[in-house]
Amino acid sequence: MIGLLCRSRLLLSGSTMMLALAAQTPATAQTLPATAPASAAPLADATAGTPTGSEADLAAGIVVVGNRYQAATLQMRSANTVNVISAQDLEHTAVHNVAEALGTVPGINVMNTGSAFAGGVDGASRGEGMFVSVRGLNSEYNINLINGVSVAQGNPYSRGVQLSLLPPSGLQTIIVNKTSQPDMLGDAIGGTIDFRTPSAFDYAADSRGSVTIGGRVESRARAYGQNGLGWNAGADYSRKFGADHQFGVYVSGFYDIRHFANSLVGGVQESGCCDNGYDFAVQDAAGNSAPGLDPAANLIQTAANFGLSSGYTERFGGNGTFDWRPDEDTSIYLRASYARAKTDQNSQLTQIVGVNKQDGSSGTALGNGTYAPVIGAVQARFWYETNPAIATLGTVQLGMDKHAGKLTVSPSLFYSWGSNARPNHIEVAGRYAPVAYGGSTLFGYDNGYPVPLLPATVRSQLNNISGMPANGGPPEYTPQTSFQRKGGGKIDLKLDFDGGHLTFLKAGFRVETSHREITNRDYTVPGYGNAATLGDLGVIRQIYPAVWPKRYTWQVPVIDQGKVFSLFNQLGGATDATIDTCGSNPINSYNCNTQKANETVWAGYVMGQLQYGNLEIVPGVRYEHTDIKNVFWVTPTTDGNTATGAFGSNKAKFDAVLPSIAFTYRDNGGAVYRASAWTSYVRPPFLQLGGGASTSVSGGVTTITQGNPNLKAIRAINLDASGEWTIPGGGHVMLAGFYKHLAHYIYDNGSSAGIVTGSNAGVTTGTVTFQPQNGGSGHVYGIELQARQKFSALPGLLSGLGVAVNFTRQWTRVDVLGDGTRMDRIQNAPEVMANGQVFFEKGPVSLDVNYSYAGDYVSIYDTLGKNATWDDVWVRPVSRVDVHAGYTFSRMFKLDLSIANLFNTPSYWSHIGQHSLAISDIVNSGTTSLVTATMKF
Repeated sequence: MIGLLCRSRLLLSGSTMMLALAAQTPATAQTLPATAPASAAPLADATAGTPTGSEADLAAGIVVVGNRYQAATLQMRSANTVNVISAQDLEHTAVHNVAEALGTVPGINVMNTGSAFAGGVDGASRGEGMFVSVRGLNSEYNINLINGVSVAQGNPYSRGVQLSLLPPSGLQTIIVNKTSQPDMLGDAIGGTIDFRTPSAFDYAADSRGSVTIGGRVESRARAYGQNGLGWNAGADYSRKFGADHQFGVYVSGFYDIRHFANSLVGGVQESGCCDNGYDFAVQDAAGNSAPGLDPAANLIQTAANFGLSSGYTERFGGNGTFDWRPDEDTSIYLRASYARAKTDQNSQLTQIVGVNKQDGSSGTALGNGTYAPVIGAVQARFWYETNPAIATLGTVQLGMDKHAGKLTVSPSLFYSWGSNARPNHIEVAGRYAPVAYGGSTLFGYDNGYPVPLLPATVRSQLNNISGMPANGGPPEYTPQTSFQRKGGGKIDLKLDFDGGHLTFLKAGFRVETSHREITNRDYTVPGYGNAATLGDLGVIRQIYPAVWPKRYTWQVPVIDQGKVFSLFNQLGGATDATIDTCGSNPINSYNCNTQKANETVWAGYVMGQLQYGNLEIVPGVRYEHTDIKNVFWVTPTTDGNTATGAFGSNKAKFDAVLPSIAFTYRDNGGAVYRASAWTSYVRPPFLQLGGGASTSVSGGVTTITQGNPNLKAIRAINLDASGEWTIPGGGHVMLAGFYKHLAHYIYDNGSSAGIVTGSNAGVTTGTVTFQPQNGGSGHVYGIELQARQKFSALPGLLSGLGVAVNFTRQWTRVDVLGDGTRMDRIQNAPEVMANGQVFFEKGPVSLDVNYSYAGDYVSIYDTLGKNATWDDVWVRPVSRVDVHAGYTFSRMFKLDLSIANLFNTPSYWSHIGQHSLAISDIVNSGTTSLVTATMKF
């Protein structure tokens, strides 16, 4: 899909890649001049396989660029604030996928985990970027387009799109719109990211093509004795034909696979749910953190997982375009894209759990009414779970652009489908009997890493997981699915004017309808049959001598997933007798976590452009109306007796009037200044609008828990100002400032309902309803700087040197609950982000050293349920250094080598409390080395 593939300079898996960039998004294309300014750099030789601008797309005024200078020129020509990822930018990185590629753009934070089925450390242990936030707003606050089509959202718990599905290849351009105009979709507060694939008319040659192959090795897998190898391959071909070359075809395909084996610590993972693996070092008599102490600094860890997450991710897909240009005023096109990613992930977790804890006055007295906890015993456990994922994303678009004098008519039909499933999630576990301990703490620390203080007996048990009793809970199978299908049509009309201040008027209408469905079911068999130990189950494939080489030296078994499923089926399998999603009633359990939704969005807009000398003014307004019908399961309970439920439904409606105005001033010295004010909104997640419902009647009180169709959309007023300047010698500088005021905030709470209000305290009759609610107001503001300069004026080899930097400083604040009691940072919004590059380009040689940094940010609010901010989950600052080297042997052949994360820094580190590392999730995914060869013809 995106595409799908690897054409000549598009190198998979983040090795050196060259994207030919289309210059415009649908919104900005109509405001650009028809030809590039005279100062633009000449386009690359088409025989080298790079698209040229000699046959620009009639539909959108697309100008094809291939290097950073041309991308900077495009940014300056745009009417709104954009960042363009050029072919040259990506050629000199070492990223895995589109999410990581976007991390090179100012104002974008890349997250290794999110609200998909595998969240937290489970998702992060895959070792690659998954989601992005734009200007402080989470993934569901952004819109993702492919060739102008809004892509389906397969993610189950939010409106975000999991971008790790997509390799950074087969694209014609990636443009990040930081501001919106009326002819763009209105439900984007963070930004609109537009991915575009090429057509035959983007190339000067009548026919051309490319083949790319590459290989990779991951160091962390090698540390476990696995090969850690992967490879990628791709090809593309384009041809123009017909008597007047009026037809064009472009096709591409890609395939890649990576094998990983990453090390992890799960402290945050163990802090909730069943093991409550935390405590306070100094407590009051009730076991709470002692008065006067910072609770986060007072935390101690009492349980943690130490494990190995291994598996593979396999991706493939392709794209195709067909164009027909019967005359100079008509362009008809058909575009399609598809991508599929399958991840097979197995987490083998050795567990150290403190049990029989004595807290408060039952602990050890410290004086002054304070106490230390006593950990009565330590238990060695083992837990195996799979975190598979099958994700798909596809788009199809049929459209036309017709020029009739000064009128341009652009109708199109579009369709997109996406899914995100976890079809083979299964768990098995075991545990030894507790061993007496009696200490007040179970872990020391080494540079933030927990160091278990283990009795010799427990360490011996960890080195004999095969002999561990199979008694850690019966095998459990939880298949989950989520998908969306959406389609519709639109028409845009543009009327140009000659003379006067009004240069054009534009209006359009759009309708889109979608269907969404989520399921989650749980099957648990009675036990492990006659097996006494985990070794007796016959599921252990091999034993690694160290669970984390050179850090944690006890053994870890590797489990055979196929044998686990065979065991599960032998013990009862997935039947009506074993399903227990929501109790013992199989009908309720089959349906209780099923939700369906149909959504229809009607939209229209009008806008124009006024020209006063060098000043352009674009006022306009957009209107969107949305109808949503949710279908969900309602389970009734009366005095403790649960009856068979039935499907219920509710409806929600949203109306948004979105005015905007943008000013652009272009001086005659190569500078551009912009200022804009625009409004936008984001509709609530389907899970919170509908969700499963339960009705419980007890003692004359009816308690209803359900979704809330009356939730308000998150609204935003956005202000933006920027300036861009060219520097002699091919340099470029961009400085931008932005402000966003939010209303009716809703935070990302994963699979839970979010903010829920209601209380049945003291109620003796009537009905009490618990529903998710909106939060309050908030704001985001910040500055962004982007600069690049090549020192071409220096003598000799030094003329190939250059530097590039970008820097973002942003501030966020939001009333999370809506009552003024909890003001917090917005999720996934670092206050500081930066990228730096030192590069050398001379003749056939290219060398790059890239540095990236993202500051700490809040990931989860109030994870311990203390109704406070001190127990937020924070992600520690992440930095890494990548290197790249390339050599062009001829016009037909090029070789590239890159190393990601050269200094082996942790890829993910979260912790409870902003300044405390006592309870942490940590992932080390090592370094990745990639070599790629490209041949063009």
